[in-house]
Amino acid sequence: MSFNSIQFLLFFPIVAIFYFAIPHKVRLVWLLIASYFFYMCWNPKYVLLIATSTIITYVGGLLMGKAKEIKDEKQSIKISKLLLFLSIFSNLGILFMFKYYNFFSTILKELFSYFHISINMPLFDHLLPIGISFYTFQALSYVIDDYRNDVKVERNLVKYALFVSIFPQLIAGPIQKSKNYLHQIDEKHHFDYDRVKNGLLLMLWGYFQKVIIADRLGQFVNTVFDNPAKYKGFEVIIAVVFYAFQIYCDFSSLSDIAVGAAEVMGFKLSKNFERPYFSKSIKEFWTRWHMSLTYWFMDYLYFPLGGSRCSKLRTYFNVMVVFVVSGLWHGAALTFVIWGALHGIYHITGNLLKPIKKNFIKTLKIKTNVFSYKLIQVLITFALVDFAWIFFRANSFKDAITLIRNMTYFNPWVFTDGSIYKLGLDPLNFLVALLGICAILAVNLLQRTRNLRSELCRKNMEFRWFVYLTFVVGILMLGIYGDQYAPQNFIYTQF
Repeated sequence: MSFNSIQFLLFFPIVAIFYFAIPHKVRLVWLLIASYFFYMCWNPKYVLLIATSTIITYVGGLLMGKAKEIKDEKQSIKISKLLLFLSIFSNLGILFMFKYYNFFSTILKELFSYFHISINMPLFDHLLPIGISFYTFQALSYVIDDYRNDVKVERNLVKYALFVSIFPQLIAGPIQKSKNYLHQIDEKHHFDYDRVKNGLLLMLWGYFQKVIIADRLGQFVNTVFDNPAKYKGFEVIIAVVFYAFQIYCDFSSLSDIAVGAAEVMGFKLSKNFERPYFSKSIKEFWTRWHMSLTYWFMDYLYFPLGGSRCSKLRTYFNVMVVFVVSGLWHGAALTFVIWGALHGIYHITGNLLKPIKKNFIKTLKIKTNVFSYKLIQVLITFALVDFAWIFFRANSFKDAITLIRNMTYFNPWVFTDGSIYKLGLDPLNFLVALLGICAILAVNLLQRTRNLRSELCRKNMEFRWFVYLTFVVGILMLGIYGDQYAPQNFIYTQF
């Protein structure tokens, strides 16, 4: 059941209405049933994986609570570490089998074949369970936080199961840390008109980004990326730039719908995006893009590795580990690993060049607080991020190299001979796509200093309803719904 399906547009109001109508003591059970039903609409049998992950981490938390009561401190720490290891190992083991087994088995086969050794490794022939990376990381946050004493042991299984599987953020986040979110599950949430209105407004903005901008850009992007050898020059460049905004609008819309839906019912999910394409460095970009994943890796991988509290060489090693693992988290393919590694290289190179950059600025007396300097920083950062997106989107490493090579071809006549309009978007839809990108950038700029939802809510009723209806009519008239109006899947649901 995708967020942009008719089924969800019926499912969500029913769940929300009953949530506020029934007594508080049974609300958790109602939401848990609704969340499991939501997931079972994708593939019923895979709900067992969520249940397994939930039980393992729940029991692990209980046993760690018991272990901490042992008077012998060394024995207590030893048992707690063992339980933490078993919880992490078993959950990552499930994730590995479904997402990475075939990838690494293929690598092993090729490695052994290089030495003329033949090995037989059977394929694990199962579809990737939707959202497995997201709910696995969410469950792991609990056992790690429990081990660190950042949260109390949760003894209510229903409450904990709902923390792992609550439907707004189940399939694609934002990933919630237990120390920041678990306490919200048991709070009493009353119907609040302003809060519900704000949540619905955010969901409406999410649908606007998805069906008007992301899915429209996707038609152009798919045409070029699925036939990389056929297109050159500006055709590829435009497709690469369009993909940067497609994936942003697609994932941002998914997060906005999730955050908005949770807000309607009284839950506050963490923000996932903060104007990422206005970042002035790669380091800043990763504090603005997929923020919940970035902070998860920082808290549970980068800092335990030593973070920056060690030698420079070790710090750079830690950075590369985090970015390569982040690439693998997104998908079991060489292209994702390269994408992650590129960002790690960007980050390290930026740090290494800082002294040279400072001397250069000081020598040439360049003003760094002016708009032109900041604009150049933003454009350079966007160019680096956009280049890395080629590997993220390409169907294979070979396709990515073909696209990069073909980008160097100079063919400005595609804008005058009409060939640019034969790549999935006719002139009208191409214009709508460009206007959509401009709208996203304009809104991002305004959000820098203003809360647009709050400002809209303070306007008179006539103006508010004019805006609401404009968005709804725009979605209905300009939305891209696919063949026979089938909803287009969100990109990040595949991770």
